[in-house]
Amino acid sequence: MALYLDEKASDAQKNALTQIFGGQAGGHPAAIAALIGQVLGVSSKKLDFKANGRKRSLEIAGVSKAEIEAIEGQGGAEVTITNHPFGVAPGYPAVQSKSKQISFHDHGMNWEISGKNGFYSPFAYQAD
Repeated sequence: MALYLDEKASDAQKNALTQIFGGQAGGHPAAIAALIGQVLGVSSKKLDFKANGRKRSLEIAGVSKAEIEAIEGQGGAEVTITNHPFGVAPGYPAVQSKSKQISFHDHGMNWEISGKNGFYSPFAYQAD
């Protein structure tokens, strides 16, 4: 895992987010953290997230770009998956999407992936 935090975050926010996503604060992120074998690093970068209709994008300056778009279901509705066991946003359905672009270049890894599976959903994490 590599954790990228927004460069605008204060030191207190960065420390809190590192603890949350590292699993030390408990809650659902702790269950996900149990699956992490190695932390490659924690760094601050400019983050640019956009949500426009059925499209979502995230750019981590100099590291990653990702863009997904929801698949249209019956009657133009979103295709959703509920109660799935690997959801990172408990209590919210995942909206089935397709990646338009995903790239990652850091820690000796260089990935270029497009046309693959993707999901998005709202989320709210909190400590136990």
